Amino acid sequence: MKEASNPPELDPTDLRILRALQRNGRMSNAELARAAGCSEATCHRRTRRLLDTGTIRAIRAEIAPPSVDRGTLVIVGVELDRSTPESFATFEAAIRKLPFVLDCHLVAGDFDFFLKIRVRDIGDFNRLHGEQLIALPGVRQTRTFFVMKEVVDNAPLAI
Repeated sequence: MKEASNPPELDPTDLRILRALQRNGRMSNAELARAAGCSEATCHRRTRRLLDTGTIRAIRAEIAPPSVDRGTLVIVGVELDRSTPESFATFEAAIRKLPFVLDCHLVAGDFDFFLKIRVRDIGDFNRLHGEQLIALPGVRQTRTFFVMKEVVDNAPLAI
């Protein structure tokens, strides 16, 4: 995914395009232009600019986790043994290589990072935890939270 390096100024038409694409990323350009209240050519040009500048990071399918045997959601708090830029960078480089980690956030508070992980079941997580998570560089301790119910997940940005 591309990060917005130099985000463009967004006008009301840009915001309508973004809102519409968050609701349905499969809209045709014609449908999107109608939703945004602009011509198809203008819509195409603006959408291309939003993609090129990284304002729109990606357009992809949102898969139902149980349909691919990843119905268990786990949040893991990670505390590193040192709080230095080098230890953070080393951990971040290692965590990016783990395909089962959906999100990784550097946070303030009792933990250094929070991870969002999807697995088949508790046994699958136990294996990953024992073989990979606690072996990550600099990990002092982890604290695991098994999600009982997903109330809001991957909601569109309020723009």
